[in-house]
Amino acid sequence: MVTDIKREIDLRPTTKIENIVATVILDQSLDLNLIESRVPNVSYQPDQFPGLILRLEKPKTTALIFKSGKMVVTGAKSTQQLIDAVKKIIKLLRKYGIKIVSKPRIQIQNIVASGDINAYINLERAAYLLEDSMYEPEQFPGLIHRMREPRVVLLIFSSGKMVITGAKEESEVETAVRNIAKKLLDLDCLLPKKSE
Repeated sequence: MVTDIKREIDLRPTTKIENIVATVILDQSLDLNLIESRVPNVSYQPDQFPGLILRLEKPKTTALIFKSGKMVVTGAKSTQQLIDAVKKIIKLLRKYGIKIVSKPRIQIQNIVASGDINAYINLERAAYLLEDSMYEPEQFPGLIHRMREPRVVLLIFSSGKMVITGAKEESEVETAVRNIAKKLLDLDCLLPKKSE
């Protein structure tokens, strides 16, 4: 019986990067008042927040720029988009006479992605059999699974959809979703989706 269900399940996991959060380090301090006075469409209110906010339309990203020369860039949907955004920010600052003396160092802090394994999941069974998991349906409708390899956290829902956080590289997202799909199939926690 179990093998019949396994035969009916067509695992085609999909993933989509929703947001990449990265730290960008410039080895120099920045004059945020000067940047605010020269660069258009920035927001700087030091009494409310110590960083200057710079928004780009293409790629649609936001940079929080600090006096220390550190930036936090969010909103990119791929590593390439992140790199393009950082290049554009540096180019924009230079265009308005802000000296940038060193090459920026980019460190990805967190990749947030969505995934779908294209099968329904028996979360009660998964919570019982899957190590490093927490499931309290009265408080949150998803199962929280801390994967060790790659080191990510997955919020898994009975629909087969999930949210993946904590990845440092795009490839980790795909690996995590593929691994959890296989593991849930092996543990007989999956049910086929009825064709619409």
